[in-house]
Amino acid sequence: MEIPIVMPRPIEQWHQVVKSRDTAALKDLLAEDVVFVSPVVHTPQVGRPITMAYLHAAMQVLNNDSFHYLNQWFGPESAVLEFECVVEGITVNGIDMIHWNAADRIDHFKVMVRPLKAVNKLHEMMGRELQRGSAQQ
Repeated sequence: MEIPIVMPRPIEQWHQVVKSRDTAALKDLLAEDVVFVSPVVHTPQVGRPITMAYLHAAMQVLNNDSFHYLNQWFGPESAVLEFECVVEGITVNGIDMIHWNAADRIDHFKVMVRPLKAVNKLHEMMGRELQRGSAQQ
């Protein structure tokens, strides 16, 4: 007998944000004091504005026609989502480690990526996208 998997509400909302690229929905989903941990930036980034900037840039760089989630694992207040996509001919494999608070707002978002050439490519492309985003503000 297979046990049905119930997707937590914040993860359902996250999938909708990824699909729609809806910035307002992303803002509503993130806690004010959310912490973002990047695969290339040494220090955690704290706060909704900087986390939104990183996630928005990631959606521009990674969220192409090849992007898809391969697997998902859920805990009571956390999830790990494994993703894969191809960026400029390089296969990117990674995970989003997501934690949410009692109000179902994401309060911790960590991204890990492999292999090294994918990390290097994302570092280059995310840097450009973040510069473009800050120039538009």
